[in-house]
Amino acid sequence: MSSAKEDILARIRSSLADAPVAPEPVRNYRRVSELNEEQTIEMLVDRLIDYKANVFHANKENISKVIAERLGEKSTYVVPEGLNMEWLPADTADRKRVTDSGSTLKPGCLSLKELDAVDAVVTGSTVSCAETGTIFLNTNPDEGRRAITLVPDHHICVVPRSTVVELVPESIERITYTRPVTMISGPSATSDIELIRVEGVHGPRTLDVIIYDA
Repeated sequence: MSSAKEDILARIRSSLADAPVAPEPVRNYRRVSELNEEQTIEMLVDRLIDYKANVFHANKENISKVIAERLGEKSTYVVPEGLNMEWLPADTADRKRVTDSGSTLKPGCLSLKELDAVDAVVTGSTVSCAETGTIFLNTNPDEGRRAITLVPDHHICVVPRSTVVELVPESIERITYTRPVTMISGPSATSDIELIRVEGVHGPRTLDVIIYDA
């Protein structure tokens, strides 16, 4: 540690030496949902649609068809190595998938330029909070690294019904914070300039969410 940094930290500690003890926060918020599964799913769908995400329902018999329809007849899309490949449609002459290895130390890790050239990304998800309409990605094998979900313009995200909860505390309990976490609440958008909504500013312009009944 440099001497300048040590000096700064020493001054901070000195300034805080006589600070009062912070009171214990009151945690009287709800931690367990009282909604059933259907009510929770309905709330999540309502929030996602309000955020301008597209929502679809699928099961193991038709999920590949739903994903194919969202990809279109002509596209190149990226998937993480750990994604369930049974979810995906077969490649065609005009539609093909590229697998990202997830690490710059391994072959098959796409560069940012290569990611920018693909049309879409398909991933799984860790948990989804119905209360806030937020999907959590925890860098699991079926979600891949953050870059593959932030660079492509179109994100198709599979949300298993069993991973949908109502409350934020319930969501947080399912997250591992030793790995990067990405929280998605609709397509990337901002209204900073003259309150005009612009989508695709710092992430995908289009978010398709597939509620998956395994």
